[in-house]
Amino acid sequence: MKIKDTLNLGKTAFPMRAGLPKKEPVWQKDWDDNDLYGKRQALNEGKPSYMLHDGPPYANGNIHIGHSLNKVSKDIIVRYKSMAGFRAPYVPGWDTHGLPIEQQLAKAGMKRKEMDRALYLEECRKYALSQVDKQRKDFKSLGVLGDWEHPYLTLLPEFEAQEIRVFGKMAEKGYIYKGAKPIYWSPSSESSLAEAEIEYHDVKSPSLYVAFKASDTKGKLPEDTEFVIWTTTVWTFPSNRGIFVHPDYTYVLVQVNNRKFLVAQDLLQDVAEKLSWNDPEVLQTIKGSELEYMTAHHPFYDRESLVMVGDYVSLDSGTGLVHSSPNHGEDDYFYSRSYQLPVIEDLDGQGRFNENAPGLEGMYYEKAIPTIQGWLEENDRLLNITYFTHSYPHDWRTKKPVVYRATPQWFASIDKFRQNIMDEVERVDWIVPWGKTRLYNMVRDRGDWVISRQRAWGVPLPIFYGEDGTPIITPETTEHVAQLFEKYGSGYWFTHETKDLLPEGFTHPSSPNGEFTKENDIMDVWFDSGSSWNGVLNTRKELSYPADLYLEGSDQYRGWFNSSITTSVAVNGVAPYKAVLSQGFVLDGKGMKMSKSLGNTIVPADVTTKFGADILRLWVATVDYENDVRVSMDILSQVSDVYRKIRNTLRFLIANTVDFNKNTDAIAYAELTGVDKYMLVKFNELVRSVRKSYDHYSFISVYKEVVNFLTNDLSAFYLDFAKDVVYIDSAKSESRRGMQTVMYHILVNLVKLLVPILPHTTEEVWTYLEDETEEYAYLAEMPEAINYPGSDELLENWNAFFDFRNKVLKALEEAREAKLIGKSFEAKVTVYPNEVTRTLLNSLDENLATLLIVSELKISTDKAPDNAYVFNDSAILVEHAEGQVCDRCRRTDKTVGTNANEHLHMLCDNCSAIVEKDFPEVLISGFEA
Repeated sequence: MKIKDTLNLGKTAFPMRAGLPKKEPVWQKDWDDNDLYGKRQALNEGKPSYMLHDGPPYANGNIHIGHSLNKVSKDIIVRYKSMAGFRAPYVPGWDTHGLPIEQQLAKAGMKRKEMDRALYLEECRKYALSQVDKQRKDFKSLGVLGDWEHPYLTLLPEFEAQEIRVFGKMAEKGYIYKGAKPIYWSPSSESSLAEAEIEYHDVKSPSLYVAFKASDTKGKLPEDTEFVIWTTTVWTFPSNRGIFVHPDYTYVLVQVNNRKFLVAQDLLQDVAEKLSWNDPEVLQTIKGSELEYMTAHHPFYDRESLVMVGDYVSLDSGTGLVHSSPNHGEDDYFYSRSYQLPVIEDLDGQGRFNENAPGLEGMYYEKAIPTIQGWLEENDRLLNITYFTHSYPHDWRTKKPVVYRATPQWFASIDKFRQNIMDEVERVDWIVPWGKTRLYNMVRDRGDWVISRQRAWGVPLPIFYGEDGTPIITPETTEHVAQLFEKYGSGYWFTHETKDLLPEGFTHPSSPNGEFTKENDIMDVWFDSGSSWNGVLNTRKELSYPADLYLEGSDQYRGWFNSSITTSVAVNGVAPYKAVLSQGFVLDGKGMKMSKSLGNTIVPADVTTKFGADILRLWVATVDYENDVRVSMDILSQVSDVYRKIRNTLRFLIANTVDFNKNTDAIAYAELTGVDKYMLVKFNELVRSVRKSYDHYSFISVYKEVVNFLTNDLSAFYLDFAKDVVYIDSAKSESRRGMQTVMYHILVNLVKLLVPILPHTTEEVWTYLEDETEEYAYLAEMPEAINYPGSDELLENWNAFFDFRNKVLKALEEAREAKLIGKSFEAKVTVYPNEVTRTLLNSLDENLATLLIVSELKISTDKAPDNAYVFNDSAILVEHAEGQVCDRCRRTDKTVGTNANEHLHMLCDNCSAIVEKDFPEVLISGFEA
């Protein structure tokens, strides 16, 4: 036998190297095969419910790193809630309608307008489902558990039917109407857009000052007056129908060379500088209200433009006169309604001018700008042109500019229930506080919601028209359509005649001959996902409405958070969520936005292949996701280093409890040593704080608290000296069993705390915990904080000890630098404490030498020698310990070499007694060399 064979060296098959990329797919298959998600749901049956409603990602392409942040965050919450006493089902969903899928089919050579509608919709459906399968595989590879075989999809008949019912209820309340006001139109998408689908990018545009010749000044101004306007939207001149002035502003007529120009008095100096007018002579002043109903010649068409008044005209820039195109400007449209100006559509759906813009037919609106500028110059209307860069609305999908375009559209009237929405915003718990202000302001300032789209792949608007064009939306028709969709899917609308879509025997005063037509526009996709509270929470029996939490990226304040609360309040008067948590965007390691063109994107599959999903999940727990977060392979490598520390600590605990049975070997709390009690109380504090952090969705706090405990309380203190007990003492000694009791308790419950973040690793650890009865770690319950008696006083005493320990460590370091000692086991420490410190050290009733990892510690009442290290409450003398090094425990001890048995000659008395008792054969045969 060798000396090391008498030691209780921890041994375990739990590998130091994780090998996550290879192991994780095995675990995930096991979870699938054994229905781990279903088992957890069954276990939680009857418990209080917690609903995290999944915001549907768009079904197009593999997931990106932002998806990972979002889905892992949700999985952490659901796993925690499921282990913390809640029935927390998770039904993942996908947004499956809309333009991106149509674009993908176009790239594949399919021409929507040339294909049979039913065939085209089937191709869209097949593509969407293929993307769902792709993304489902990606999400599952991250260890996300959920009802993956029964997700909700916005293309499913049952979902579409519930969406129709939401629309029907809104129409019943008078919130749905048809109008022709200007809305955002995307030529690149050939469809209307809602405000939520707009983003802003810088563009370079011409800035023009243009003079309109007066045609009728009502005798109040000279007939050769010219009205000066300023604009940056040159392409809207063909549709000019008027000029707006502010009724309360003062305007001045100025003489410049041979011409007379009218501008706002307060802007005269600025205009004169921009147009290089030298000392313009003021001929007359006139109130804006007096200009009303004057007319001017259009700059290049043979028609007149009406001068109108509107209080939206400002003095911030320009001339105080605003060129008006009712079909291309929101204010232009609304303020011109009282003047009954015609709204003439001069652009088609692709942004090309039609016959209502003579001379520009077929030209794309941006391409026509040089021609329009040429006409202005030829007619001597162009006073000045410069170019400037400014922010301009773009289609957030195609990234191309949009225009304001007046076309007949269907709207949801926000005005009619705006205050109700804002009241509900106030009631919701916004985990990120500024979220409330952001959504509140959006609701307060938003216009009516354009819900119609001129595309193919989506849920049709369930609207019929009578013979005289009267729109027909009744509870009877919408419910009938909902039932048809529930049975056949929304494609039924496009493959059947109108008469097949109406209830049998349906009549309406607008159609005396019983002839009806149907709407061909589809629903805004935000109406799809915004109806999910009804299509999912209200429909799935295992779910409930409203949800406890919606969690998505911060861009969803204008998207899903917005559309969901709008439809829910419109129909039921309440928000669909009790709380909202938003996350920032994922940037690269330098804080740059990720893009394929920059080559700085990170594909989650690359991370899981190199590091493993648990590393990506641990990264999620390290970031302050309320703000934009950074990720790079270097950052993930650093996270991997922390993971190794966590894994190695768990491995150490496993290895040193392999011979421990919690049912037969555990020591009662009251019989533990002080330091063992202290560690249980400290871990109890960790349980309490970690659970509080989980409850507040603060994963970064969980991460910091756990790593701090592992690093400082365990590795740097308890486990550091514990080796000298669990390795050295008799295997079944009370001292060793006491420490194993602490280690096992921490190991098991630490694993439970880490299940939400590191599910693969914790399940691997769980297979080594044979005393635990649950089949999986995820089927265990979260540890509860324990009320240990006298814990406050215990912590106070041990905190004081740590202050003393720091002084000893400092003294040892000084002695090491002075070459008095090498390893700390070579030291003898004599303490000369004041009365308070003496009382503390005596009260601990511990082997302080073991705790401090020195060979001898003595508390003296003598006066401290001059060579002691002096502190405010004690002096500490460090000397080289007397004696020799024990071959078994490595302490320096005076009893080494004194044992009469030659085989125990190089052991200290303590080790000799252990060997003599546990390994008597050594007394005869001795140790091997």
